[in-house]
Amino acid sequence: MNNLKIFCLSLSNTHYKKILDLNYIPVGLGEDIFSENWITDQDKNNITHKNKYYGEYTFHYKIWKNDFLKNYSDQWIGFCTYRRFWSQLKKEKKVFNFDKDILNKLPKEWENYDCVLANPIYTNSTKFSKIFKHGKKILFKNPLLFFSKKNITIKVHFDMYHGHGNLDKAIDLLKVEDREKFRKYVNTEILFSPYNMFICKSKKTLFDYYSSLFPWLKNCESIFGFDLENDYGKKRIYGFLAERYLSYWFNNYANPIKWPVYFKDIS
Repeated sequence: MNNLKIFCLSLSNTHYKKILDLNYIPVGLGEDIFSENWITDQDKNNITHKNKYYGEYTFHYKIWKNDFLKNYSDQWIGFCTYRRFWSQLKKEKKVFNFDKDILNKLPKEWENYDCVLANPIYTNSTKFSKIFKHGKKILFKNPLLFFSKKNITIKVHFDMYHGHGNLDKAIDLLKVEDREKFRKYVNTEILFSPYNMFICKSKKTLFDYYSSLFPWLKNCESIFGFDLENDYGKKRIYGFLAERYLSYWFNNYANPIKWPVYFKDIS
């Protein structure tokens, strides 16, 4: 893994050895007390107090603001979490063998790409029961969703789970060069790469993404603030905005390959 460095983000100090045994770099987030061996989002220039709203992006902010990767210029740099891991193989498997199938070296298929995104999920695969539960307001305005789910775009899906109209409000604050392109993207696409997981071949690509994302999220704080509802889908709105923007940005400004991610809680 000399040319591949994976930061594994965790909320628990008890995960340290398990992550280290994978040859990954343990990163502690949130309110747990981490031993001194951990890298955390808590020192230097940080926004650790926003973790419950920003999720994993409090660590990304630390990377961006502190040139944390100055010694990683010639390496692929990626991120996973204590519950979701990259596969070594491009072909998806019905059963993921954690010990054998987890990413541990650069796959040859990555040679002609400069970043890696998780295999996309389809917003129009949402069950009708969830549409009815979370999207009553949307159904009232567009009852055709009951007859054809092809209209459940990224925007419709976001409105259902994270507050009706919130994505449009956020897009209004995006920088001009991306505003309407991103709006078109969420209004026409029915798939996006989930989990806020990605791997970059160069630090430049990573920092270009950060430089586009973080000023936008900061602007969004003027609308949503931090006095948010207890509903997880709304409290973590900054992380969910980033998740949609990630797919747009990397597909427009980089050359991504899509790759399998599997659920495995090491707790």
